[in-house]
Amino acid sequence: MELFHSKNKQNKQNSGLSSQKYIDVEEIKNDIVVLKNKSLRSVLLASSINFDLKSSEEQEAIIAGYQNFLNSLDFPIQVMISSKKLDIDPYLSLLNDQKKKQTEELMRLQISEYSNFVKSLTEVSQIMSKRFYVVVPFYPIESQEGGFFSKIMDTFNPKQKITENIEMFETYKNQLWQRVDQISAGLNSLGIKTTTLKTEELVELLYSSYNPSVYSTSVIKDLDSVELG
Repeated sequence: MELFHSKNKQNKQNSGLSSQKYIDVEEIKNDIVVLKNKSLRSVLLASSINFDLKSSEEQEAIIAGYQNFLNSLDFPIQVMISSKKLDIDPYLSLLNDQKKKQTEELMRLQISEYSNFVKSLTEVSQIMSKRFYVVVPFYPIESQEGGFFSKIMDTFNPKQKITENIEMFETYKNQLWQRVDQISAGLNSLGIKTTTLKTEELVELLYSSYNPSVYSTSVIKDLDSVELG
């Protein structure tokens, strides 16, 4: 998660300090990750394509299209792959609920056999769930330290300073969204659908990234609730 870290390196020899000091994320608001150096990040969840099932001509077209997509960018992006062991217990519970609702014995039998098949399949082999993310950054060009008189004016007029910060954030956010639209359009031309992670999803992604032992499994969710547009 290199793009989630600022370029400022800090001394990490004092292990007694809080680990939060070494996390460069300052806050998450309006579906955007704000780092401590005031740069912004937006994260896209991307779908996958069955590349191996494509013909050689289609594969060459996809590779050429991806090269053109990368060459069209004038800013860096990061592609992240998250692999987790698939937790099928919620899915099996859903099948069991559907089985109870069936009035025909044949349907109940088919659901039961299918449920047993899925359970035995996952017991034999560890099925991993993979998710693909694209991190889109924006680095605002601004002075890190204001002058002496600038600090004095900020002290006497803090309301104006807050208003300016809000306006600057809105400006940077709009420029970031322009990049996100460019990435989405470029990937969509390759047959890859994307959706922007919301604030709650960003919090979950960051927490699971910094606490992999806690989020060691991936739960099957209702696919109808996941929108890739």
